[in-house]
Amino acid sequence: MPRRDDIKKILVIGSGPIIIGQACEFDYSGTQACKALKEEGYEIVLVNSNPATIMTDPEFSDRTYIEPLTVEFVEAIIKKERPCAVLPTVGGQTALNLAMKLYEGGILEKYTVEMLGADYEVIKKAEDRDLFKKAILKIGLDVPISACAYSLEEAKKMAEEIGFPLIIRPSFTLGGTGGGFANNMEELEQVASLGIESSIINEVLIEESIVGWKEYELEVMRDNKDNVVIVCSIENLDPMGVHTGDSITVAPAQTLTDREYQQMRNASLKIIREIGVETGGSNIQFAVNPENGRIIVIEMNPRVSRSSALASKATGFPIAKFAAKLAVGYSLDEIQNDITKKTPALFEPTIDYCVVKVPRFTFEKFPEAKDVLGVQMKSVGETMAIGRTFKEALQKGLRGLEIGHTGLDNKLDYKNISEEKIIQRLKEPNASRIFYVKYALQKGWSIEKVFDVSRIDVWFIAHIEQMLKLENRLIKQAEKQKDIPVDLLRTAKEYGYSDSQLAQIFNQKENDVRSYRIDQGVVATYKLVDTCAAEFEAYTPYFYSTYESEDEVLLQIEKGLEADTEKKKKIMILGGGPNRIGQGIEFDYCCCQASFALKDMGFETIMVNSNPETVSTDYDISDRLYFDPLTFEDVMNIVDVEKPDGVIVQFGGQTPLNLARRLSDEGVPIIGTSVDSIELAEDREKFSNLIEELGLLQPENGSATSVDGAIEVAQRIGYPVMARPSFVLGGRAMKIVYDKEALLFFIEEAKKVAMGHPVLIDKFIDDAIEVDVDAISDGAETFVAGIMEHIEAAGIHSGDSACSLPPQTISKELIEKIKDITCKLAKALKVVGLMNIQFAVKEEKIYVLEVNPRASRTSPFVSKATGYPLPKIAAQIMAGKSLKEFKMSYEYLESLDRYAIKESVLPFSRFSGVDIVLGPEMKSTGEVMGISKRYGESFAKSQVSANSTLPHE
Repeated sequence: MPRRDDIKKILVIGSGPIIIGQACEFDYSGTQACKALKEEGYEIVLVNSNPATIMTDPEFSDRTYIEPLTVEFVEAIIKKERPCAVLPTVGGQTALNLAMKLYEGGILEKYTVEMLGADYEVIKKAEDRDLFKKAILKIGLDVPISACAYSLEEAKKMAEEIGFPLIIRPSFTLGGTGGGFANNMEELEQVASLGIESSIINEVLIEESIVGWKEYELEVMRDNKDNVVIVCSIENLDPMGVHTGDSITVAPAQTLTDREYQQMRNASLKIIREIGVETGGSNIQFAVNPENGRIIVIEMNPRVSRSSALASKATGFPIAKFAAKLAVGYSLDEIQNDITKKTPALFEPTIDYCVVKVPRFTFEKFPEAKDVLGVQMKSVGETMAIGRTFKEALQKGLRGLEIGHTGLDNKLDYKNISEEKIIQRLKEPNASRIFYVKYALQKGWSIEKVFDVSRIDVWFIAHIEQMLKLENRLIKQAEKQKDIPVDLLRTAKEYGYSDSQLAQIFNQKENDVRSYRIDQGVVATYKLVDTCAAEFEAYTPYFYSTYESEDEVLLQIEKGLEADTEKKKKIMILGGGPNRIGQGIEFDYCCCQASFALKDMGFETIMVNSNPETVSTDYDISDRLYFDPLTFEDVMNIVDVEKPDGVIVQFGGQTPLNLARRLSDEGVPIIGTSVDSIELAEDREKFSNLIEELGLLQPENGSATSVDGAIEVAQRIGYPVMARPSFVLGGRAMKIVYDKEALLFFIEEAKKVAMGHPVLIDKFIDDAIEVDVDAISDGAETFVAGIMEHIEAAGIHSGDSACSLPPQTISKELIEKIKDITCKLAKALKVVGLMNIQFAVKEEKIYVLEVNPRASRTSPFVSKATGYPLPKIAAQIMAGKSLKEFKMSYEYLESLDRYAIKESVLPFSRFSGVDIVLGPEMKSTGEVMGISKRYGESFAKSQVSANSTLPHE
């Protein structure tokens, strides 16, 4: 049936701040939905509290409200805007729960607002554990033995009836919040109490433990004609007991028999129909007993989910976009597949490659927390890799994590690892378990023994054993001190081995391996993600690298040249890779903005990124998308094919900056601020000299490359000192150090992340006011776009501190001085593009703490607060425009009659046993914004958005 014309205005609810369990995949989903509905001519009203999202940019909706996601604030928006309908299924659990409260409070009925995508009864049936269980049993499917409890006493009673071990799952929560395992009554009391408190209806499911079973997910879509398609099957490499967001996952599922897959497929059709999801996508999770093949249903998300984003990127099938269109009346046969432009969305995707998602953890930020994984999600990001085989995709995924691994490498010497340690690390799910599978095999364990201890399917273990056999051949060749035979080299590359891994094995430099490989004709080729395994021609240039003879990207480039009468210049943008604390959605925002601006200028844009959650890895954000790890090798392979006229490294956070020098040395044209200036800002000695030359103040400081040197610098400066590694983001390993003993402890930690760079030591200025400045420069002129005053005391990382724009306690004279210093530094560093400076103000003196000649974490916040789209302007300046062309004015900024407050959102609830203490190392996962004409109201809004409880008196 055609789209609905009885609806004119739609309210889209966003997902709020980035938290563990709900990250930027919902910015991707929400952006897709807003774009799709706007294309259909609907008036879109968006509400979201997160300023760092692309979806809150003005071009994606007709009106955008950056407001707290609470019933009171959203009711006020509904009252003012009078939308015909609300779409709650693209904003994660936050949007779903808020829509339920709006319905239950009678607000939707009061203003005659219809729920699209899934109605109240559908959501309740899918999200309420007890109702869902009854629905599944009604259609003849199997569920774990379980019972619902609403109090601790009920939970204890159920536990006695079912028997330990048990899994506790709260209703209406995200990322497993409040859930856990209980092996005895004491553990049950602890987990069930937290679970009941976490559930908005105070309900927990007490369930028999199925830990060790195989886990699968199916992404399912249904339309109003009762057409149902299975978009993608996803298999968790880690068995049941690990939250799916924390598991390595593989698509399509690799170890299902055809019979099992058909059983799951048929079950999914039954479930989506019984629950009643009429228009949109759902995620359904199953468990399979590896001993007897028993299949049980675990749960269902009646909305776009984390896995939906992964499935969309894995297949090229845009689930959120299609879900939005289904919600307004279209059927699957009426929606065209964007990639083939021939097939309808009714055609299920077929893929001829393997996709592996690997979660990114930041346990190093919380050293008191155990890195043990369970049913409560703990990862903060993920990387996705595509390869022709599981082996290739796994290795690419592991090196894409950017945590020092070059693939499934040997960070530890297996000979020095005890049998007990291997058993413990295989049995107890943890972030490095996949490496211990390899160590066990290296020690001579059989595939069956590894399976018995880890419960990881033997298929995956067998593939790791095949990789190990190849590695042993490579090691034998290295022992002969001979070059790698071409056939062995090609096999290694087909298995996903990086040049860096091969360099380690052969004790050579990575560049030497790369040169030899290219000389031998072993070069990366690129394949299309086309939804149809090459059955139809693909029109959307979305590529991944592999090592085969046919190169599909060259065909696309040739076609483009034939179609273009005038050859466009190419600019490549390097993304930020997987989310982590300190580098998240803010940098993806900058990458997307840059791509939009450069496309408008007539450039051909090329995006390189490995993060499936982001908007930047959507196939229509750039002219060509490369879904590959952000390593020197992978980026250079793309450069060799594309030969870009310019490469932008200043929008993706620290990830591209760490590659900048090597890329520049290879002749890659880095545009914007030069690599020399980037390094000057990071080199403490050179930067200190620059500050002195400019006649500016800085805390007394020094740098050291040895323990003795660090002690000497600290003693000269005097404790307390601020100590940190150079070339890191998010204050990684940064500490306020009060004595020699603490300094020695810091140096041990810093060694793990410093990568050979010096340790920086500054005098800590106590009782100072910290100030963040975002500026933009074209090399000649500089404009200070935002001056933010930190609300927290000095010593709290800027990413964790609330801040106010404009400042509230700093005099106009000092503000003018800050502007003047910023302009001096921009000129001295020859900044072209964005720049962030952190100052400390004490007793009317302004100290320069650090300068970052790149996009900052606050770039989106300042853009939203001022109305100046900083990354867009910066990208155009890097491409040749002057600052004067944008007519930015201080008069405009001074005339703004509003206050903007940025507040951070912290993940401490996920890490039991961790002290809730802030310091110079960043720990927040996301941010919110409060904006109003009154300062107090802005601050209050920011606290409500961050779920902080405000005092009533």
